[in-house]
Amino acid sequence: MQGKRVIRLIIADDHGVVREGLAALLSGEPDIDVVGLAANGEEAVALVRLHRPDIALLDITMPDMNGLEATRHITTYYPDVRVLILTIHEEETFFFEALRSGASGYVLKGAGSDELLTAIRAVYEGGVYLPPMLARSLAQEYIRLHPSPPADDPLTPREREILALIAQGFTNQEIAQKLHLSLNTVKTHRRHIYEKLNLHSRAALIEYALRRGLLHP
Repeated sequence: MQGKRVIRLIIADDHGVVREGLAALLSGEPDIDVVGLAANGEEAVALVRLHRPDIALLDITMPDMNGLEATRHITTYYPDVRVLILTIHEEETFFFEALRSGASGYVLKGAGSDELLTAIRAVYEGGVYLPPMLARSLAQEYIRLHPSPPADDPLTPREREILALIAQGFTNQEIAQKLHLSLNTVKTHRRHIYEKLNLHSRAALIEYALRRGLLHP
C-alpha cells in the first residue's frame, strides 16, 4: 500500500481450520500481511524469531507451549513485537494474566471480524485493546461498589484522568495535546502516578485502571 505501512502478522492456533480461516480473512485486508502460521507456542516463537512481525496473534490453549508462555517469551526477547490474544476464555483471570504476560490486547473468539480488525489496528498503533464486554462489566462492578473514589486512592482527579489515557495507549505527547498540558507536566504526572501506586509496568497500570473503574471500552 502506498503511504501506509502494511501490518505484518503471524497467527498461532492449534486448530487448523481456525488458522486457515483467520489467514484467509486477514489476508483479504489491504493493510495486513500474514507472514506465518503456527500450531503451538513454540512454533509461534520460532516464527517471530524468523520474521520479526509487527503482531503475533495467539490463542491461549495450545500444546507444547501455551499462548501465555509464548507471550512472555516474545515480549521479553522481541519487545518490538506486539501480542494480541484471541481466545475462547471469557474469565477475567485469563484476561489479567494475558496483560501481565505482556499482551497488548485480548479478543474473544466470539467477536465479529470487525472487532478483530479493530483490535489488530489498535495494537499496531501502540494502543491497548480490551474486550468491550469484559471491560464494561469490570468497570460497572467497580463503580457499583465504589460510587465515589475510595478514601485510600492516592491519585488526584487529574492523575486519574491521565492514568486512564496511559492505560488506553496514548503517548505523553498525545495526552498533552488532548488535555492542553505541557509535555513536561504530563511526564511529571506520569512519574507521580507510578510512584504513588508502586507500579512498574503498563500491564499493572491497566489492571489498576480497570479495577478502579477508570477505563471504559
